[in-house]
Amino acid sequence: MTSSQNSGLDPQLVARLSSRFDSLGDHMRQVAVDLQTLQSQLGAAPVSAPARPQPARSYVPAVPPQTFTFPQMPVPQQPYAARGPVTAPPVTPPPRTDQPMAAPALRGPVVAPRPPAPPREPWWQRDGVISRLLAVAGAGVTLVGVVMLLVLAAQAGWFGPPLRVAAGGVFSLALIGAGVRVFGRSGGRVGGIALAATGIAGLYLDVLATSVLYEWLDPVIGLIAAFGIAAAGTALAVQWKSQPMAVLILAGVAACGPILTDGPTLALIAFFIATYIASFPAQIGRDWPLLQIVRTLPLVGTVLIALVGTDLSEPTDYRLLLVVVLVAASGMGMSLELLRRNVSDVVATVMTALAALPILISASVFDRWTTVTVQLVLVAAALAIVLLVHWLPAHARITVSIIGAVAMLQAAVGSTTVDVRPVVLFAVALALFAAAHRTRSSLAYLIGSAFGVIGALTFVSISPPEALLDSDHAAGNAGIIIGGMLLAATAFGFAYVLTELKLVDDGMQTLAIVSGVLALYGLTSATVSLGTSIGGNTTGFTAGHTAATIEWMIAAFALLAFGLRSVAHAHLALLAGLSLTAASIAKLFLFDLVALDGLFRVIAFIAVGLLLLIAGTRYAKVFADREGAVTS
Repeated sequence: MTSSQNSGLDPQLVARLSSRFDSLGDHMRQVAVDLQTLQSQLGAAPVSAPARPQPARSYVPAVPPQTFTFPQMPVPQQPYAARGPVTAPPVTPPPRTDQPMAAPALRGPVVAPRPPAPPREPWWQRDGVISRLLAVAGAGVTLVGVVMLLVLAAQAGWFGPPLRVAAGGVFSLALIGAGVRVFGRSGGRVGGIALAATGIAGLYLDVLATSVLYEWLDPVIGLIAAFGIAAAGTALAVQWKSQPMAVLILAGVAACGPILTDGPTLALIAFFIATYIASFPAQIGRDWPLLQIVRTLPLVGTVLIALVGTDLSEPTDYRLLLVVVLVAASGMGMSLELLRRNVSDVVATVMTALAALPILISASVFDRWTTVTVQLVLVAAALAIVLLVHWLPAHARITVSIIGAVAMLQAAVGSTTVDVRPVVLFAVALALFAAAHRTRSSLAYLIGSAFGVIGALTFVSISPPEALLDSDHAAGNAGIIIGGMLLAATAFGFAYVLTELKLVDDGMQTLAIVSGVLALYGLTSATVSLGTSIGGNTTGFTAGHTAATIEWMIAAFALLAFGLRSVAHAHLALLAGLSLTAASIAKLFLFDLVALDGLFRVIAFIAVGLLLLIAGTRYAKVFADREGAVTS
């Protein structure tokens, strides 16, 4: 049955077909290998030399013999037919001689040559620079023309004031309309902003001239109208997202306003305050530092010029005082709001200082107690800000603290006489030292040190060294007595808090010695002044020096005793104690022996001698106890 069904199948044909299928598979595999080789050569070929052309391949490489099997394919039963799978004989090509040599491996990544930098374009050829310059110049010239229309035309007698004011208003409104129309066109942003800003500033100046120059409008109505114009202008700048527009409006008003009011008058300051408040919402949520500067500088500068030009012979103008307080309150409040939203806004911190500047320099303008009251209010505000506003950044905290310190200094100077002034300064310094020790605040310590230095200089001016050496210059008053004691306490507090805060490493001994000398000077001045106030310039002076010498020796004994108990400060305490002991003995023999007489000289020598004996005995006992502890 099988032989009869497959008698027409040629086994040689089957073998040839199997061999050709094997050759076709070999060709496909070689094509794949060549494609991979070509891809690798294209990715790693050297940049310097082009690839050489490859010779044409005329054969395929040898491959392992393959077996092709026809499943379920009966083979004719003939004597020469194979009874198993037909195996194609392997085709072995001759060895290849035309293979190219492999390209040498690169030692690093191939870096393409860097293209040359394009030539730097001059600033005047950059996009928008020329147009912006022309726009700013055009706005300035146009505003000058509006001012000339409102003011100078009256001098020439061209036409009446109503027509001038109406022409200025119509012209400004036309500029605003043209700016809005141009802004919506392609490439019209710069021109539209310049036209609209010029028109808004011109309209503001028109209202200012109507209210102040011609006095046709009530000042309150004029301020309301000016406020609305400034608010609308800055709102349009916010809508167009243009800080330069808001800056152009405010700068134009600030530059041309004084021409219409004939200088820095209270009316001009009131209009500037309206502009200052109306433009504040434009800064909320936006980083527009230039707007902050243009808002604040004209107002503060005008107030300062008004303060400097005040006639001190006339009664106090409380309207100017109200303006100064209003500028400080609004400026500091707005700056705090901006800092709350952006703690890194350094410009807002600087504007805080500028807003408080008129109060700080108004001490010579108003009467004494008005100035003291205003300065103390500023001190209270600064202290409340530092203590209650916990999110206040460091730069703002330092600025507000300095403002409060300067105000406190002026209040202390203005409320006291020369003799009592050191007492107040030392009291402030001690309070700041206590606060610094409690809160670990370096800023409070530094401000307290500044008050202490100023107080020490003031104390030396009212109690100079010749007052301690000559009884004719000795003065016995309560200011020197209390001030000397507070000087000693301040010097001690300075050194103690400095040690606690560990602000310095080098120079600590020098600062401690300086503090000790100042404390000794203050204590001596207070003692001599107390003796002079009780016994006069003769007996009281000698009695005071006797007590001062004993105080020196007591202080030396205390330092030596402290050195025995403290290991960390033993060297410094021993050095200071021995130095003060030597100074006490030198004063006893060089000054007291000559200046003192009678009983006071005897008291001084006996007291110093007994203290020296006690100190020596104490030291001997301590060292003996230490040696006994070591030997045992």
